[in-house]
Parts: sequence; C-alpha cells; structure tokens
Amino acid sequence: MRRAAFAVAAGAMAVSLAACGSAKESGNGGKPSGSAKKGDAIKVGLLLPENQTARYEKFDRPLIEKKIKELTNGKGQVVYANAKQDASTQNQQVDAMITNKVDVLIVDAVDTAAIKGSVQKAKDQGIPVVAYDRLAEGPISAYTSFDNETVGKTQGEALLKALGSKAKSGKIVMMNGSITDPNAAQFKKGAHEVLDGKVNVGKEYDTKDWKPENANSNMEAAISALGKKNIIGVYSANDGMAGGIVTALKAAGISVPVTGQDAELAGVQRIVSGDQYMSVYKPYAPEADAAAEMAVALAQGKSLDSIAKDKVDSPTTKQIPTVILPVTALTKDNIKDTVVKDGVYTVADICTAQYKAACAKLGLK
Repeated sequence: MRRAAFAVAAGAMAVSLAACGSAKESGNGGKPSGSAKKGDAIKVGLLLPENQTARYEKFDRPLIEKKIKELTNGKGQVVYANAKQDASTQNQQVDAMITNKVDVLIVDAVDTAAIKGSVQKAKDQGIPVVAYDRLAEGPISAYTSFDNETVGKTQGEALLKALGSKAKSGKIVMMNGSITDPNAAQFKKGAHEVLDGKVNVGKEYDTKDWKPENANSNMEAAISALGKKNIIGVYSANDGMAGGIVTALKAAGISVPVTGQDAELAGVQRIVSGDQYMSVYKPYAPEADAAAEMAVALAQGKSLDSIAKDKVDSPTTKQIPTVILPVTALTKDNIKDTVVKDGVYTVADICTAQYKAACAKLGLK
C-alpha cells in the first residue's frame, strides 16, 4: 500500500507497553499452555468489546472468521460474542467459552484490568488467550495491535499542520478515550508529546466508554467554558467521538480542524465534506490476520516464533509474543490511495448523494 506523508513505520518494535512492576506471571514464549496438539478442527472463541464503533462488526469479526477458515481448511469453528461495552458481560462470555470448550480465545477487552481474572480462568483450563487490539491483563499468550503512541503522535502532527501559524492563537480541546482502555492512555501520551508547548490546551476530557454522545456533551461544556471564538481545534481520539464533537461545533457555528481514528465511513465522509480534518487509518486486515494466525497456532500447539517477532510487557505479564502494525494519517488528499485502494470502501460507499459535489472536487469519481 502506498503511504502518504504522514505514514509511519511501526518504529522500534521491541517495546514495553506498560510497566511490569513485580509481575508474578510471565509469558510462555509463544507456546500454548494447554492440551495436546490439535488438527484443523479447532474451536476459536472471539470476544469483541462493543458494537457502536463500526469497525468491529463490519471489519474485525468477518476478517478474523475468514482467516481462521482459510488457515484450517474450512474446519475451524468461530464462536462469537460481543460484550456491548459491558465488562461484566464480557467476563460471563469468557466463562461461557470455557464451558463451550474452545481451544483458544481472541479477546478485545472492554476493561483490560477487569478481564484479568477471566484470562486466568482460561489459562487454568488450558485455553490460551490472544489479546486483540487492547493489551488485556492476566496470563496473555499473544497480542496484536498498532503502535498506539504513534497513533497519538500522528493525530497531533496532523492537528499542528492544520493549525499552522495559528497554533497558539487560541485554545484546543482534547477529547481522549475511555480510561478503561490502555490504548487511550497511549494515544493521549503520543498526542501530548507532539502538542505540548506548541498549542494551548483549554479543556481536556477522558470520554466515558468512548461514546459519541459523551464526547458531544463534553464538547458543549468546553464551548460554554472557553467561548466559541477561542477554540481553534479539537484533538479527538477516534472517529465516533469526532462525530459527536462535530455536531456540537456545528450547533455553535464553529468550524475548526478535528482529528479522528479508525477511518470509519462516517469519518471519511466528514473528511470529504471538510467537517473533520483527518483520521488515522489502521488497516484492519493485517491485525485480524495476525490474531487469527496466532490463535490457530496456539490451538494447534505450534510456536509463534515465525509470526510474532516482538515482545511486550503488560502490568501482569512479561515478554508477550506480539505483532505491532503501522498506521497512516488519512486526509482528503489520500482517500483514494488508502481506504479506496485497499478495498475498505468503494467510491460509491463514500460519495452518496450528500457528498457527491465534495467528492467531485477531490477527484473521487
């Protein structure tokens, strides 16, 4: 895939994503802790965190299911559940997967700390767990995600570019993600590394559950507190929240650059129309493929050495075999070369009647 100017490499891959402290648990070197080797007829439990963000049902789930079928000659079975942003529900779903005797779990945790006990239960039953997108606590056997601090840096750099010489002429609002998601802390850290000292942060929020309606309420509060003439830009950690933010900005008659992440269709359309400045495009297929490959290998009793080239530490587990993937800043200038070229969306998907004129100006036909 051709990368635009904002494209970033995954960087130094041997990274530590969290302090280890006095961890008592340790990674197992990529080898499953469970039973004897299995063939292709494996059962994979897939637990995703919520269904409000478009990516999970539209991309992650079908891509993982497809790859597992490919890797198991059509014999592998995927048992799926979505927690709908409820950590207790997700813990119950792990229990159900254990009862269902899955051979391996792929888990994108609602709350990475709250899932720890359930991950331990799975390990105790010989079921390895692949942490997907968010680094869950507990004895995780493998992990795949993107370079999350780089995501934040990419967003911050894009916002600075959009602001240009006006970067200190007013105040920006920072709309971070949920405190239950360790990725949100990493996005925030990366963004602050780029923005601190170069902009004035007027208000900053950690947005409960990543919900657009919560971001909308926070943005309304920021506008009330700062005054609409003083806001020059908004750091939004993802596209869903950007949607709520843009609604509040429009209602107040404010037009300023807004960042995002996930390249959701609605986010791409807002970029086309000029309501949102950028998003972070994280190709779903490589992440889904990595999770599926590691899950199948673990279920079949194989080493992860040829798949997971890197290691990370969580607060509870050291040296987790890991696949870290690069990201790209998506702006109106590279829509055709990213999400359209990669087949994520067609021009027809993006350029509905409401956006046809704006698409034509960008050469999206």
